[in-house]
Amino acid sequence: METYLNLMLIRFGVVVGGLVVLALLVFAVALRLRRRGRLDEVRRYAEPAARAGLRAAARRLEGGGQGASWSRRQDGRR
Repeated sequence: METYLNLMLIRFGVVVGGLVVLALLVFAVALRLRRRGRLDEVRRYAEPAARAGLRAAARRLEGGGQGASWSRRQDGRR
């Protein structure tokens, strides 16, 4: 049991470490874009993609969380 808990702790540490590195990378890219004056341009291009992603996530949540694995809808249609 102790070995299992140690492996889970190591796994948690690796995941958290990866998220921290990813957050630092995103921050560094945003800071560099801001210094070069291109952050507004990137925001203008990224906003429609982010909105589309949020809409897709909302549709998925409204559907009861069934996802794409179900071949038929609730009303029996495909």
